[in-house]
Amino acid sequence: MAKDTINVRWPNINFMENVQLILTVPAEFTDKAKGIMRECAFNANLINTLQSSHLRFTTEPEAAALYCMKVLKEYFDNSVGTSFLICDCGGGTVDLTTRTLLEGNKLGEITERTGGFCGGSYVDQEFVKYLRRKVGSIAVDNLKEKHYGQYQYMIQQFCKLVKLPFTGDRNAFRLIEFDLGENCPVIKQYVQGKDKSLLEEEEWILELDFETVKSMFDPVIGKIIRLIRNQLNSGNCQALFLVGGFSESKYLQSRVKEEFDSQVGTIAVPRQPITAIVRGAVDYGLKFSTIKDRVLTYTYGVLTSPKWTEGDPPERKRSDGRIDKFLEMAKRGTRVNVDQKFSQSLVPIKEDQTRLSMDTYVTREYSATFCDEPGMKLLGAFTIDLPDTHLGLNRPVRYTLSFGQMEIECIARNETNGNVYNTTFTLDLD
Repeated sequence: MAKDTINVRWPNINFMENVQLILTVPAEFTDKAKGIMRECAFNANLINTLQSSHLRFTTEPEAAALYCMKVLKEYFDNSVGTSFLICDCGGGTVDLTTRTLLEGNKLGEITERTGGFCGGSYVDQEFVKYLRRKVGSIAVDNLKEKHYGQYQYMIQQFCKLVKLPFTGDRNAFRLIEFDLGENCPVIKQYVQGKDKSLLEEEEWILELDFETVKSMFDPVIGKIIRLIRNQLNSGNCQALFLVGGFSESKYLQSRVKEEFDSQVGTIAVPRQPITAIVRGAVDYGLKFSTIKDRVLTYTYGVLTSPKWTEGDPPERKRSDGRIDKFLEMAKRGTRVNVDQKFSQSLVPIKEDQTRLSMDTYVTREYSATFCDEPGMKLLGAFTIDLPDTHLGLNRPVRYTLSFGQMEIECIARNETNGNVYNTTFTLDLD
């Protein structure tokens, strides 16, 4: 018998109007991803309008930086002006940001936020690769498909018995016997051929020596070290803090200190590093003004159609004698204050034109000329009315991008009649 489906929504009591909802996202989250989360919150009736200011985003490394701002004072007597790198090592992602402590307990951002998929769960994946070599890929695939609970239990046992205790100290290491019969008995029925014969001889025990365990960590930690090195090469800092669940790995800590001890004066893991993001997000929600500025990770601009001139590509000349171009408004790498505005003046291209479209594009490149260049993406578009056609082309529009806490507000002001149009772009960026 089919089950009844019950759709539940919160009572329409506007209880979120007095509540601030803070969502932390990885550093590499795009505007599109944040937009999807905003839509989900709206559909769940957690906010009353799609552009509600009662929902705000902050990145995970930014939240961690707020937490570490307090910790910083334990290491530096006069911490104002001190720059510090936050490396948030979670389960799936590693996110980094380099901050400086300003007067009045405010934080500035020195470099672009960066991140990668090299968190602690990727060590688990290296163990699974090793397991495939021992029992065969078919056995592992059947285990995941038909007995996912036992598969997860086996991973948890690996973390408990192998991953968490590993320090990287060869002298202190003792051979680890991982008993498949005890930790994942059902896998026996899927192992075949020579693999089965060998494992039966070894009583289904996997002997994990030092080099084998180390090889599961090294590809992941190598990526983390490269991310840290790139951040340090982009801006000097006096301290490096490791936070997040994977930061508790003694081997990760020792490798980071070994690599960067001569370059960074203080390398530390704050107390309760796994809760750093949550604690920082709470601080962010209580006082948004703590974040003074950010570094743009994209170049932003708007599609315009000026007259084609000598030197422009002939093949791009339109039939009306114009050419479509990217008009830059804000450049990648620019350090911008929260709610700082970047504006351009636009005008219609036809005297009888009654509407003007604001097509806003972004690119990872530091500069661009055309909106169809590789890597260029449409951030969003909206259209405004242009009455008063008797004024011809003399109907300027002031188009402004305002870089708020984490989202971009787009404002178009008709300078002729004072009408203002605005929207928040978050949905169209891949």
